[in-house]
This record gives sequence, C-alpha cells and structure tokens, in this order.
Amino acid sequence: MREYAKVRPSFWTGDTGKDLRRRGIEALVVGAYLMTSPSSNMLGLYYQPVLYMAHETGLGIEGASKGLRHCIDAGFCRYDQATEVVWVLEMASYQIARELKASDKRCSGIQKDYDALPVNPHLGDFFDRYCKAFHLTRKRDPEQGPSKPLRSKEQEQEQEQEQEQEREHLAAQGSTRPSDEVPALALVAKPKTTPDCPHLQILALWAEVLPALPQHDPAQWAHARADNLRARWRETAAREKWADAELGMRYFRRLFAFVGKSPFLTGRSPAQPGKRPFVVELEWLVKPINWAKVIEGKFHEETA
Repeated sequence: MREYAKVRPSFWTGDTGKDLRRRGIEALVVGAYLMTSPSSNMLGLYYQPVLYMAHETGLGIEGASKGLRHCIDAGFCRYDQATEVVWVLEMASYQIARELKASDKRCSGIQKDYDALPVNPHLGDFFDRYCKAFHLTRKRDPEQGPSKPLRSKEQEQEQEQEQEQEREHLAAQGSTRPSDEVPALALVAKPKTTPDCPHLQILALWAEVLPALPQHDPAQWAHARADNLRARWRETAAREKWADAELGMRYFRRLFAFVGKSPFLTGRSPAQPGKRPFVVELEWLVKPINWAKVIEGKFHEETA
C-alpha cells in the first residue's frame, strides 16, 4: 500500500472534476477513490475489483459501478471487466511528473513497475501515452504476463504443512468419496456468459452457513485470496453452466454445507499428540489442490 498520494486541489475545480460532479456524487467519490485507493500505484494502472471499491467507498456495488461508468464516460479512466484492471489516464503525470529527463533514475523504476504489471489490455496504450515522457524502452505484449517470482520459504512451508495434515488424516481414516452432494471436478471450457464472482456475498454466505469457522474481513480479501476464489467460481460456472450468479450461490451453499459435515475440516477430529485440530478457512478451501480434494470427499468420513 502506498503511504503517500498526490491529489491536486484543482481536481474539484478543474474541467474533469466539474464534469464528474455534474454526473453525480457517485462519479465524484469514485474519481477521488481511484487516485487514493489502497490498491493504487503511481502509474495509475492497477488491479481494482469493483468489490473493494464498493466496500471502501461505502457506495455498495450498485453505486460504485454507477460511479465507475461515469468516470469512464468522462474520459477519467478505463476499466477492463475481465482482468479487473483500471487505468486512470493522467494519474502518472500527476503522481510522478509531466515528463522526466532520460538521466532521471525514476525512469528505470517506472519501466520496472510497468514490466511487473498483470496482463491487461491497457498495457500497450499506457506505453504509447508515456514512453516519451518517461523514456520507456520495452513495450509489453498485452497477452504476455510478467515473470513469475520465486516461491518464498513461507509458501513452501505452508504447502508442506498442508500435505502433512492431509497424510495424517488419510492415514487415520483413509480416502473415501462422499455421495453426490457436490459434483466431481471436471475440466471444461469457460462459457462466454460466466457471471461475475460475488466475493462479498460468498464471504457472507460462509459466515451464515459456517459461523463457527474462521472468518475473513472483507477489507482484507484481496490479491491471491480473491484470485483463487474467482478462479474456482469461474471453473465451476463453466462446468455447471450457470446462467446467473444465483445458481452459483446455491452451489456454494451446498458446498459449504458439505464442508460443515466433515469432522476433519471443522476441527472435530481428534488431533495428533502435541498438535491442534485442523480447522478450514475459506482462503485455504479456494486453493486449487484443496478445492479438488474437498469436492472429491477426501476429508469426509464414509457415508451411506
């Protein structure tokens, strides 16, 4: 998260600010939010789900979506629904400078930040807009992602712990498949009309169905957590051919109820000596390997 951001007073009195104000309070709030968002960077090109915007501005999904549309219509920003990446068009010039000298060390930093951005359709236009001002030398292919970072020791240890817990569980009670309460995992093509993943509603559903399990603060539901949930939603939507989000929420309700029937996942199984019982969190569940194993019933006792 950035500790500092520039917002000029002219935002409120300039042509763009006046245009946003004419379009309604939602547009003005979203415009100010996009320049100061906890997810933002100095380039003005960053991952910004409408979910977070809705929660952090207090506008709700409908108000945030309305304000975002007005900001786009005013030429203040662009937004790609598929990647959930926003580009505030002039933010880099406000946060950095109108232009820099080629000898300015910030130029290499800007290029590095640009190289690390997630894949999105704004990459080419951003480069064309700022390549001369910031002396950028490498233009990204919108279809080519940044290089993947090396796994941290913490991530490796976490995976080893999860694998150890699974081995202990399977050794104690074996691998069994549940009844058809939850369909088995399958790989199929994503439909063109996949409904958007309703993160806030899913978090609320988890709290409703599994109130005794660990809960997540919606404000902290971001990055890898949100990416994994969105991926599981889209995979299942493709397999089940959901026409709308309501069908998806019904599926997740059945899945969460299925999770609640597992003594191991809910901490009701006897723990190994010197160890605390395992208790599932939604963050753990939506990881690909864990999701598949839960749906396959590997953490459930055998049922009739």
